[in-house]
Parts: sequence; structure tokens; C-alpha cells
Amino acid sequence: MTMRLMVGVAFAMLLPATALAETHFDNADGISIRRDGSVDRFSGMVVDDDGRIVQLLDFGDRPEVEIDYQVDLQGRTVIPGMVDSHVHVMDLGLAKLTLDLSGTRSLEEAQGLIASFAERFPNRPWLLGRGWNQETWGLGRFPTAEEIDAVSDRPIVLERVDGHAIWASSAALVAAGITAETPDPPGGRILRKPGSREPSGVLVDNAMELVLRHAPPPRPDDRDLALHEAQQEFFRHGVTAVADMGTSLEDWMTFRRAGDAGRLNLRIMSYAASVPEMLLIGGTGPTPWLYDDRLRLNGVKFWLDGALGSRGALLKQDYADDHGNRGLEVLDGTQLRNSMSRAAMDGFQVAIHAIGDAANADAVAAIDQLSADFSGDRRWRVEHAQVVDPADIPLFGQHGIIASMQPVHQTSDRLMAEARLGPDRLAGSYAWRSIAGTGAGLAFGSDAPVELADPLEGMAVAISRVDAAGEPAGGWMAQEAVSREAALAAYTAAGAYAGFAEGIFGSLAVGERADFVVLDGDPLISGAENIRNITVLETWIAGQRVWAEED
Repeated sequence: MTMRLMVGVAFAMLLPATALAETHFDNADGISIRRDGSVDRFSGMVVDDDGRIVQLLDFGDRPEVEIDYQVDLQGRTVIPGMVDSHVHVMDLGLAKLTLDLSGTRSLEEAQGLIASFAERFPNRPWLLGRGWNQETWGLGRFPTAEEIDAVSDRPIVLERVDGHAIWASSAALVAAGITAETPDPPGGRILRKPGSREPSGVLVDNAMELVLRHAPPPRPDDRDLALHEAQQEFFRHGVTAVADMGTSLEDWMTFRRAGDAGRLNLRIMSYAASVPEMLLIGGTGPTPWLYDDRLRLNGVKFWLDGALGSRGALLKQDYADDHGNRGLEVLDGTQLRNSMSRAAMDGFQVAIHAIGDAANADAVAAIDQLSADFSGDRRWRVEHAQVVDPADIPLFGQHGIIASMQPVHQTSDRLMAEARLGPDRLAGSYAWRSIAGTGAGLAFGSDAPVELADPLEGMAVAISRVDAAGEPAGGWMAQEAVSREAALAAYTAAGAYAGFAEGIFGSLAVGERADFVVLDGDPLISGAENIRNITVLETWIAGQRVWAEED
């Protein structure tokens, strides 16, 4: 997804904490977990001045080295730092600097916020924001340009919550030259007014860029502030490492500026937004780990289809609520395979965005085809894998495919998915247990800023298939729930493995970085409701505290 904005904000960055010497973290109710979900308990850790674990201690054990510092964890639960395996780092940060419509429950509420935002920033030539969702508004249709025009006459562009559609004002459409004669671009759709070809104000998938390229881009200092805001948001939820899906060259430069200045604490496994950007950043292959294992370009993300909410997800049959529409093919099969080959020949990891059942079928078929030419440990990734034909699920077990999935999408999308697909086509939707049962790797994430970057909420959903309101009773397609251990592994060790970072972080093991989270409860002995109520008290990276609740 893409967010462009102009903001002028001064800010002060947090300086990194002072590096520790040999430190004994004592009195912990510690949990170390492996990718297969097996768990070890410990009561303490010894961490060296490089931020690596040199000893795990059981009750009664003594450190084997001389200790410079002692940290009493007061008997609280300690788990590995959480790995969010699908986020958009800069979009999350930039969203905090623009208009946020994610909490709106009606069109009228959204219009009120747009009007207030326009009044607050009278000198901005364009206004940008994100988070609207016509489904939660109960609108029964997409919003229109005229409904923005009613509260402001400026160019305004607002990204849908899933990042796969924009809602633009008439002034923005005029500035972009969008008219009745403008054709739909390949892989995109300009929604039209009923009975005419006049643009209605909503543009889907590849059509978004027709307007977005005219909006003023964020300045470097805007991006620096946005990265700071994103890091704080991740740390607040106990996330210490992420897979950034769709890294642009500007994003990478922002990460590098932060690393050079000592302000990059978050660990970022980066996936370029395109083959050209992959080659510009990585050259002949994935980069080495930079800034003490805080940044690496792993590979590239390919965008195969759109999303269910904007009816862009590519389906094998028509949408149940929009006959004649099967979604959008953002890349065709030939383009996908050619791009995958170009990435694989230099050892870049491939991640494929696939939401609809037709897109997922093509993704696993392409992986199967290319695996004959590109052998070895490729760790092919399918991002989202939301709606999969049950006949295609066994294919996920082949070739070490990793299903990078977002549990909270299931509770957010449940009613919409039922409407989009109909009751007879729901099998294979958000099918975590079935996909994992094939031997595929399972890595969990949030898709932030589409959803909150909150792994504890994700764990609660993963083990219950129930939302925060307790709906539906007994869980939605409850047979697809996973165990607590599997859910925690998918947010830690398996997430690290999915990004070729095993042995660096993810498990709390000797030799790994001391990235950990202090909680006020144990998620492995709690029900879904209690997991939701667990509080992140502290977040530590490489033995340094980067966030605390009392700060």
C-alpha cells in the first residue's frame, strides 16, 4: 500500500539506551519457544555487552560469568520479542501524521472529521488520510467524491482501511486529470457513477496511483518522524521485529538514516516493493544484516490481487454480492513467474500477496513451477492466504511454502467475507490449522496499519476464532483455531524463521539477541479473553529497554 502526504512537524527522537555490560536478568517466569511450538521455561538470563544471551538459568542456577548489572524481573512473565510478519512500517508511521478515519462508524462521522481536519490545516494544498471502511458504516455502497466535496473543496485523498482503494474529492480527480474518458489501468478499476462513465470518487488497486502520484510526497524529516512513531507503536505492543512488505527506496533510505544516527531499534526484515527497487537496494542479492542485526533486505513482495473489502481479491467464481465481478489480476501469471525468476536467480526471497482463491491457486502453482529451476532453501512466502480453495490447501505443504497470515483479519472480515463469498464458499477461508497441517510454515502478523500491531489480540483470535465482543459464540469455523503454543510460535520463532532470522532472534536461546517482552500474565495458560487483557509492561531489544508502560 502507499501513503503520500505533506506534513510540517518538528520532533525530537529518542536516543538509544546505553549498552549494557554482562547483565543478569533474574527472577523471571521465562518462556523460550521453538518454531515447532515446544516450550522451555527458565528463571533468568545472562546477557553480554553485545546484547546476546550467553546463559539461560533455571531456578537455583548461578551465572557462569562475572556480573556487572542485576535486573530483577519480579517474577513476571517473560516471552521472546514478538515478530510481526507482515506490516507496512512507514504507512503505519505516516498514518499517525494524517487524518485517521479508522474509528468512524458512519459516513457522517467521517465527514465531520474531514471538515475538522481541513479547518485545522488550512495551508496544506492536499489533505490525506486513511482508515475508512464502508462496511462498518453500513453504507451498502462505496462513498462518493461529492460526499467529500460537501465539507471541503480541496484535493483530498483517503485510503481505504485495507490499502487497496482510495476515496478522492472532485478537486483531487481534476488535479489528476481523471475523467469519463480515463480508462481503467491493468489491474485497477475506476468506480463509475451509476448509468455513466463519470468517476464516482473511488479508485481500486492499480488505479490508485493515477491520483496518488499527484499528491505532494512526504519530506525526509516527515519520514523520520513517521519511523519514530511506528517504532513506538510496535514497542508498545511488544513487537521487536517486523517484516516490512513493500519497502520503497525512500523507505529504505529512512531506515538507513535512523540506523546511521543510532535511532533504529526495531529489527526490520525488508521486502522491496518491486524488482527495480530490489535491485537498487540489494544489488546482486540480499543485503547483510546492518546495525547489529536491525536491518536486512530479504527479498521482494509481489502483489497478485486486491482485497475482499474493495472486491479486488481474485476469485475463481463471481462475488456473491457482485455478480459478474471476480476481482482484479494485478499481475498476470506470466508477469508473476518472470518477476519471481528474476528475484530467485540472485537469491532474493519471494513473498506473494494473494487473498482470493484464484490468486492463491496461481501463487502456489507458480512456486511449484519455479521450484524445479530454483532449488534449495527458498522459503517461498504467500502473504495473507485468506481465501483458499480446499483443493489447493495441500499444495501449501510443498516446497517449504510459508503462509504469512493475519489472525485479526478473520474477526474483522467475518461478516464481509460471508457476504462476498456466500455460505457455500467459506471452507478454506482463514484456514490456519488446515494450512499448517500440510507441513507449511505458519507466520502470524497484523498487516499494520490495516489492523493494530497487537500480537496478543492476534493470539486470542488464533486460539478461539472469536472477536473481542465474544462473537460468534463458539468461534467462527472453530476447527481452524490453533493451540496457544502454535500461536505464540507463529508470532516469535516461526516469524523469525520466515525471514531467515532464526538464530538471531525469536526464541530466547543462547547465542540469540536478548529481545524480550515483560508481561503481567502468561499467555500459555490463559483463555482468549484473558490474553486480550494481558498488559505489555516492558519491551527490551538486545538487552536494552526500549519501552516501558510507565514511561
